[in-house]
Amino acid sequence: MESFLDFEQPIAELESKIEQLRFLDNDSGVDVAAEIQRLERSRRSLTRRIYRKLSPWQTAQVARHPKRPYSLDYIASLSADFQELHGDRIYADDFAIVGGPGRIDGTPVMFIGHQKGRDTATRVRRNYGMARPEGYRKAQRLMRLAEKFGLPVVTLIDTPGAYPGIGAEERGQSEAIASSLNCMVGLKTPIISAIIGEGGSGGALAIGIADVVVMLEYSIYSVISPEGCASILWKSAEHAAEAADAMGVTASRLLKFKLVDEVLDEPLGGAHRNPDEVVESLKKAINKHLAHLTRLDIPQLLERRQQRLLNYGVFREA
Repeated sequence: MESFLDFEQPIAELESKIEQLRFLDNDSGVDVAAEIQRLERSRRSLTRRIYRKLSPWQTAQVARHPKRPYSLDYIASLSADFQELHGDRIYADDFAIVGGPGRIDGTPVMFIGHQKGRDTATRVRRNYGMARPEGYRKAQRLMRLAEKFGLPVVTLIDTPGAYPGIGAEERGQSEAIASSLNCMVGLKTPIISAIIGEGGSGGALAIGIADVVVMLEYSIYSVISPEGCASILWKSAEHAAEAADAMGVTASRLLKFKLVDEVLDEPLGGAHRNPDEVVESLKKAINKHLAHLTRLDIPQLLERRQQRLLNYGVFREA
């Protein structure tokens, strides 16, 4: 059964009626196919109306949907021969960051991404997708390995933010993020980043300095989570919806301000409704951008990347 968000309850009610009729159809021999088709049309129409008017806060809820595909789901579908590599060679392995080499339609790449868990045990093991310093140092190790062997880097961003615990701070969390940013700015190989869920704060940006940034339609990207922003401005996370609206966390808003380069459409109801469709869309986008980026020589690539970063925050006084 699908998991429905609060604002999706009208859809859930229709889905429940459809399931009841299917059960009746299977067990009683009564032909209710016409009514099922009518309810399915109503469900699609209702879902379309609801998703056409999503608020930024509702979009954030979709981005966090517990059944939404995570990095390892995308990697498994994009590459049949992915080999995960572990450890930062300094302290430990961080299961909130995954990565390793693989191929997309025969093209070798280095995958790096945040990974959340599906149940309580894996969520704790993955630290809810919040990386510690060793996670970002592992990411840097893989980036330098990619540079050494001329592999393009593909990063998949999905995190509430870097882990802010005492141990992470003691081991140099801010330095690890800054070092990752510095590594990506000068990395001598193409980089494509895809925001597949939450893109929160420096934890997201630490693997998000890229030549091209694509974003799924119902993902979010911001300097802080809506709850964190609300806690600072209103002293209460209950104002998260207001914060999300003020921050402009949605893909369409970020595309307007040229903070991302392309927004990829999702199936009606979000990526979890049809993961295969999203994988195919993401694969096409990666292949398209790689075809362009790999034609550039390294000095051109680095100049283009740095100019892209310098254009962030450009404004005109009216």
